[in-house]
Amino acid sequence: MKSAAVVQAVVEALNNVIVGKPEQVKLASAALLADGHLLIEDLPGTGKTTLAHALARAFSLQFKRVQFTSDLLPYDVLGGPTLDPEGRKVVLQKGPVFSQVLLADELNRASPKTQSALLEAMEERQVSLNGETLALPKPFFVIATQNPLDTAGTYALPESQLDRFIMRLALGYPSAQAEREILLGYGRRDEKMASLATEDDLAALQQQVSRVRMPDSVVDYIQRLLAASRQPEMARIGLSPRAGQALVRSAKAYALLEGRDFILPDDVQAVFVAVAGHRIQPSGSHSGQETAWQILQYVDVVQ
Repeated sequence: MKSAAVVQAVVEALNNVIVGKPEQVKLASAALLADGHLLIEDLPGTGKTTLAHALARAFSLQFKRVQFTSDLLPYDVLGGPTLDPEGRKVVLQKGPVFSQVLLADELNRASPKTQSALLEAMEERQVSLNGETLALPKPFFVIATQNPLDTAGTYALPESQLDRFIMRLALGYPSAQAEREILLGYGRRDEKMASLATEDDLAALQQQVSRVRMPDSVVDYIQRLLAASRQPEMARIGLSPRAGQALVRSAKAYALLEGRDFILPDDVQAVFVAVAGHRIQPSGSHSGQETAWQILQYVDVVQ
């Protein structure tokens, strides 16, 4: 199947499962095509798990889910030494992290020690166990969900953990019409999601993302956005060069989803808040997302 047909088929199918959230579906798809990881923050029951499972089904990817709780241990995620079934020798048991799509459900309910177990996996695509370094499957895509921090029993994710996610987004409550369709059974049923492509198709799309062209004028625009985020009146801590790389990859993936092989400023604007909002530490009372929106309004596309 040609790349354009793959992209169109996947996005259309996802929109049939996650009703009334076309922009969030496109951003989640862009995160996968950009070979990043995705953080979804929202209240329970808004479709986070359904979206994760549907993305895995669409590309025929191996899917595993870990429910993060306060008593979860790093071993429960990564695996480690254990006795064989006969109890005669120690063998290395691989944990659920050895999958192509890992849903880390309610990540911020786990202790900081267990949260940090994912850091090496997400950054290096490998895990160190019992003195061995084991490569993770390709592709390796973490979709983590977290509850709002004012929800009981949650721990804030550290900056080092947040930076591993190429995007953060929220699904939010559906519109009245979308909710009516859900109540009538037209959405939120990922078991009806068919496999539309293969992991080879996904690998080809990820390679194609890297070849999307970026005009000098767009590079200049991105640099102005990064510079604006570092102004003291905008943020206490602005966007790093690595955040800039994440912005470029995300914008390229979004352009591909739009059917183009080059980036427009519109692509940068479409992904900016999702990429930047969880990385900016604002200097005032605004949230990171609000500050990211302010930066978009402050920086002109053409100088």
